[in-house]
Amino acid sequence: MARYENLPIYKKALELAVVIEEAVRGFPRYHKYALGQDLRTQSRGLVELILRANSRSDKAPLLTELRDQAEAMKVGLMIGKEIKAFSSFKQFEKAATLAVEIARQSEGWLKSQRPKGSVEPANQGKRNLRPESPPGLPP
Repeated sequence: MARYENLPIYKKALELAVVIEEAVRGFPRYHKYALGQDLRTQSRGLVELILRANSRSDKAPLLTELRDQAEAMKVGLMIGKEIKAFSSFKQFEKAATLAVEIARQSEGWLKSQRPKGSVEPANQGKRNLRPESPPGLPP
């Protein structure tokens, strides 16, 4: 089994799981057992995905899932902020910063697994934010 304890992404994910556990402990009862449980499950899931990806030779599918889960975690944290579930902004900020770092590191790890010289399609997974020109007008 590959060593994972020294991976920066593993350390950040473990720290996030601890921060989430501490934050959810202070959530109001209404949010603790719904959103709080989701955040706990997601944070532990990130750690598990890192462990599984690190021990596989074909890491790309798990790293894609890790990236997606990190993005879902960021959404859950934003919902928690908006409904004022966190006891302080500082608590939310710490968790959000860690989630962003994990998402960034997972993306870098995923890119490092692609074969050299392979190019990702330009708009894969991204929306075109430029509005379409009406017919007859130049773009």
